[in-house]
Amino acid sequence: MRHLKSGYKLGRNPAHRRATLRNLVTNLIERERIQTTLLRAKAARPLAERMITLGKRDSLHARRQAAAFLMTADATKKLFADLAPRFSGRAGGYTRIVRTGWRIGDGAELAILEFIGSELKKKEKKPKKAAAEEAPEEKQAAGES
Repeated sequence: MRHLKSGYKLGRNPAHRRATLRNLVTNLIERERIQTTLLRAKAARPLAERMITLGKRDSLHARRQAAAFLMTADATKKLFADLAPRFSGRAGGYTRIVRTGWRIGDGAELAILEFIGSELKKKEKKPKKAAAEEAPEEKQAAGES
C-alpha cells in the first residue's frame, strides 16, 4: 500500500528523478511551454508552481532557493523578471496540462505543460495575392542585375 507516498517515481532512482524534474522545470521557465509525457508533466507541475511562488516573494532567500533548483542563470532571471510579475495577481494555478495524444514509438500519453497566458502566438502570414504580386518583381530585379 502506498499510504502517504506522494509524487511519481518515473522509473528512475531518486537522483536521476530529481535531475529530470529540474531539467523539465528549467525548460518550462525558459520556453513557457514544453511537450512531454503526461506523468512527467504531472510530476513537474507542482515544482513549477513552487518556483513561481518563490518568484512572487522576490527576496534574496527566494532567489537563492530558485537558483539552487533551476539549472541555468537565465531561467532564474526570467522567473523573477518576467514570470513572477505576470502572475502577481493570481493566487495559484499558474500552469495548465493539455493532453495531446499518444507517442508513436511506445504509445506513451503525451501532454503539453504550459504557463497560463502563454498561448501559441500564430505567425502573421502574407495574403496569397500579395505574395504572388511580389514574386514577378523579385524575378525582374534578379534578371536586371
